[in-house]
Amino acid sequence: MKNLLYTTFGLAFFLLVTSCVDNNEFGTPETACNDDVQTNITFAELDSLAGEETIQIKEDLILEGYVISSDEAGNFYNVLYLQDVASNPKAGLQLKMELSNSHLFYPEGSKVKVKLQDLYVKQKEENLELGSAFSSFGNISIGRLPSQKVMEHVLLSCDDDEATPLVTSISALDTLSANTLVKIENLEFQDEALGQPFAETEEETERTLQDCEENQVMLINSGYADFHAELLPEGNGTITGILVKEGITPKLMIRTLDDIDFTNERCPEIITEFTSNEIFISELADPDNNAGARFVELYNAGDQPLDLNLWTLHRYTNDNTEVSSAIDLSGIVIGAQSTLVISPNAEEFEMVYGFPPDLAVSTNSPADSNGDDNLELVDPFGTVIDVFGVIGEDGSNTNHEFEDGRAFRNMDVMKGNPVFTFSEWTIFNDTGDAGTIKLPQTAPQDFTPTNRN
Repeated sequence: MKNLLYTTFGLAFFLLVTSCVDNNEFGTPETACNDDVQTNITFAELDSLAGEETIQIKEDLILEGYVISSDEAGNFYNVLYLQDVASNPKAGLQLKMELSNSHLFYPEGSKVKVKLQDLYVKQKEENLELGSAFSSFGNISIGRLPSQKVMEHVLLSCDDDEATPLVTSISALDTLSANTLVKIENLEFQDEALGQPFAETEEETERTLQDCEENQVMLINSGYADFHAELLPEGNGTITGILVKEGITPKLMIRTLDDIDFTNERCPEIITEFTSNEIFISELADPDNNAGARFVELYNAGDQPLDLNLWTLHRYTNDNTEVSSAIDLSGIVIGAQSTLVISPNAEEFEMVYGFPPDLAVSTNSPADSNGDDNLELVDPFGTVIDVFGVIGEDGSNTNHEFEDGRAFRNMDVMKGNPVFTFSEWTIFNDTGDAGTIKLPQTAPQDFTPTNRN
C-alpha cells in the first residue's frame, strides 16, 4: 500500500510540475512551468552574497539555472546541481533537497527558476550551497529543503536547452568553477584499478582516472548507484561528469554509465626510467682541512642528457655488506658531458668553493664519506653501473682509501665499471698504502668539483 501511495503521489507530482501551460489551472503559480517569473539575480551576484557563514536570503530574488545532475542511476542523492547557462558555464551550485527520483520532476537539461527567498546559502570552500537550515551543536549548516517546499522554490521553465559539457582537460580543472558539467577526452582508469567495480557496496568509492601524460583526477562513485557493481572499463576515451571540489582537489561524478565512452586503445606506456653505463663516479672528496667540504661528483660521458629517475647512490660504511645510506637521484637530469656535484653540507660547500652544489643531501649520506667507505651507483632496474671500493672491505690501508684526500677517475675512463678497478683511479690519502699517493688534499685548491679533473 505504501509503495502504491508513493507511486500515485509521484506521478501526480510529476504531472503537476512538468505541465507547461499558459494559464495556471492548478491555482498555484509555483506548480506550473513559469516563464512570467522574472530573473533578478545572477550566479555571480548570489556568490557575492554568500560567505563561510550560513545566511538566510530574505529578499524576493529569482535565480535562473540549468539542471545538469540526475539521480536516475542513484549516483546522486537528494541534491540538484545547477549551472548558470546551458553552454560554457561560469558558475554552478548544489541545491540540497529531500526529493527522491528528482529526475522525474526536474529532468537533466531543464531550465529552472529558483525562488531564493527564505532559502539559506553558504560558500563552502569552492562550493556554493543552497537549501534549508540545519543546526548542529549551535552551528547552522545547509540542510535539505523538505520535499513539500521544493515545488514552491524550484519552478520549471517552459524552455529547455540541453546542457552542453565544457570540453576541458585535467590540468585545467583547477581554473573552472565547481558544480558545472565538463567533458574530458583521452582518459582511462589506472592499471591498478582495472578489474575492480565502480564502487564498493554501500560505500562511496573513488577511482583514479588519468590521461596519456599521467595527469590524474578522481571519479567519485556511490555504493548505492545502480552501476556500482559494474567493472571499470579497460579502454580509453571520454568522460562527461559534474566537476565537484572537495577541499582544493577537483573530482568528477558521472550521472549514468552513458557518461563514459571508452572505445579507444589505452595510452602507450610512458617510459620514465632509463639506464646508461656512461654515468659514473668521477670524484670523491674528503678534504684534510675541512670535513664540511666533502662531496661526490658524478659524470655523464654521453652525448645526451639523462633523467636519473629512480637512480640511487649507495654507501657501504667500512666493511658493511648492507647499504648504510642512500641518495635517491629521482627528479634530476644530468646534462650531456656534464657533472653532478652532491654535498652533505651545502652552506659550507658554497663558502669553500664559491658556488652551490647541484644537490644538497644530509650528513652521513654517500656524499659524506670519511675515506674508508665503499660507494655504488645503481640504475632504476637494480643494475650496478659503477662502484668505488670493494663491498665488505674496510677501505683503511687499501687501494681504495681516500681519507683526508681525494679519489678521481682517470680521464681515459668513459664508462662505469661494476667491479672496482684500481687502475681507473688516482687516489690521494694520508697513508700511501697499496699504491695510493700519500699526499693529503686541502680544499678548495686541490679539488675540482663540476670539472672533469
